[in-house]
Amino acid sequence: MKNTEVASRRDEAISRGVGMQTQIYADRALNAEVWDVEGNRYIDFAAGIAVVNTGHCHPKVMAAVAEQMGRFTHTCHQVMPYENYIRLAERLNEKVPGDFRKKTIFVTTGAEACENAVKIARIATGRDAVIAFGGGFHGRTFMGMALTGKVEPYKKGFGSMMPGVFHVPFPMDVHGISAKDAMAGIEKLFKADLDPARVAAIIFEPVQGEGGFYPAPTELVKAIRALCDKHGIVMIADEVQTGFARTGHLFAMEAHGVAADLTTMAKGLAGGLPLAAVTGKAELMDAANPGGLGGTYAGNPLGIAASHAVLDVIEEEDLCARANELGSRLKQKLESLRATTPEIVDIRGPGFMVAVEFANPSTKEPDAGFTGRVRAEAQKRGLILLTCGVYGNVVRFLAPITIPDAHFAEAMEILEASVAAAQQG
Repeated sequence: MKNTEVASRRDEAISRGVGMQTQIYADRALNAEVWDVEGNRYIDFAAGIAVVNTGHCHPKVMAAVAEQMGRFTHTCHQVMPYENYIRLAERLNEKVPGDFRKKTIFVTTGAEACENAVKIARIATGRDAVIAFGGGFHGRTFMGMALTGKVEPYKKGFGSMMPGVFHVPFPMDVHGISAKDAMAGIEKLFKADLDPARVAAIIFEPVQGEGGFYPAPTELVKAIRALCDKHGIVMIADEVQTGFARTGHLFAMEAHGVAADLTTMAKGLAGGLPLAAVTGKAELMDAANPGGLGGTYAGNPLGIAASHAVLDVIEEEDLCARANELGSRLKQKLESLRATTPEIVDIRGPGFMVAVEFANPSTKEPDAGFTGRVRAEAQKRGLILLTCGVYGNVVRFLAPITIPDAHFAEAMEILEASVAAAQQG
């Protein structure tokens, strides 16, 4: 079987609206390695977009799923509940930042988690407006698209978005936008367009994902917290991509010394199985009437079992410390390339959620072309990289946190060769 053959079949069978970053058709995977249908081997620095933080097919995760499969795969928790769902909620209530009583709901995707967080904030406050940030990504549902601060490809052509959503700038030092600029944007909204008494929630990513891996400064996070407290607004931290050891903490908000009222999570929560959650203040989480939250597959038993194993692995293998170690080594490698790569304008990100941003050395404009060449050259050499950013000029690094040292070192050699090759045009 050839990748090109499968690609041809895909073009005939699958909607073109489902985008593709590669034409590599996976056959099997283990930890940080993936083999395609032709037998080619790749080092995976995508991890399913920060999903398999514990690596492909971690034996503990696989064993937990297999054990659950032998019992039952689905009953729908709203029909016949199961204990491990409740136990996982108890674990998340304990682990999510915030010194207050918490409750949790499970859903299936990150977009669903963000949608439900907004629903909870609206019913708890009796308000309807939501403030989000430019460059943010919160999903492809209509509320997810409305919250997302990027038109193409997410909103283009889909018509009117959900009403009541307002965007303000997100801090990006390399583009001259500060935390003060972001907060000034909110104050301008309050002066010109939006009564703060109408605002149900402010939602943000502690590190923007699709937007370019820009970390939220602690100054901004604390200012949002203070503003929410002042006006009775629910603070939502979207930890869908930042959660589960990726940033060197179990949750990225741990680095800021303040807690959100609601936290959304997905991706790394269940080691590759579809599971998402909202955890937050008990009084907010209890605002909806029975039946107002949930879903047929929400908290599927296999995902729940996998998530218990993921939390165990993160603790047993100390993956938060491992993320900090790997991120530091990756940044050192990128810094070493600066001397010979004038296109590098920024290296950033906490833990193992690292990005490098490229710009044209002459014009200083974002250079998506160079970024694309780095990604393509790496792929030719057996390293899977992802790009992101409003300008498409950022390479983000999302390898499994469990990647062996030998494979990490091999990836660093490929990265260096790929950047050099990209400079040759």
